[in-house]
Amino acid sequence: MKIVIQGKNIEITEAIREYVDQKIDKAVNHFKSITTEVDVNLSVARNPRIISSQSAEVTIYANGAVIRAEERSESLYASIDLVADKIARKLRKFKERRADKATPKTALGVIEQPPIPLPDRNRIPELPAQIIRNKYFTMPPMSIDQAVENLEMIDHDFFVFRSLETGEINVVYERSHGGYGVIQPHEVK
Repeated sequence: MKIVIQGKNIEITEAIREYVDQKIDKAVNHFKSITTEVDVNLSVARNPRIISSQSAEVTIYANGAVIRAEERSESLYASIDLVADKIARKLRKFKERRADKATPKTALGVIEQPPIPLPDRNRIPELPAQIIRNKYFTMPPMSIDQAVENLEMIDHDFFVFRSLETGEINVVYERSHGGYGVIQPHEVK
């Protein structure tokens, strides 16, 4: 298992490197067979108004899945402890879900509804003037249930995926009132 440690506004000393190795190794210990790479990003906010200025973010690549957690606190070591605990819980949950897939489950039927027409066909979408960050990742086709599982593992509000049924790009997101929603492409006629 490969652990990559990066720092922003902080020098990664040997003591920090050893502490991260120890904590992450302990958190990932039972899951080394499925874990290929661990990326750790440590950062310090330079704004004195930010109370929880020390953050630790861990991204784990496990058998094609991405599992991510982030924690902030006043101490870098506390942030590392918190994120290690969180990532261990997520890995346990990921492994349990994989074991549960062996047992068949009943599924609910979904009634298809026609898509709602777009409000203004002449509207031209505007992109931000400056692109801040580009991300590239593989996008194997998956079901909506698999996309929801991936969404829960990465700690984001949304997850972009290629639909297993249609091959199109879809987005699954967490609704503010609970549950999940799916955004699907719609042809303009």
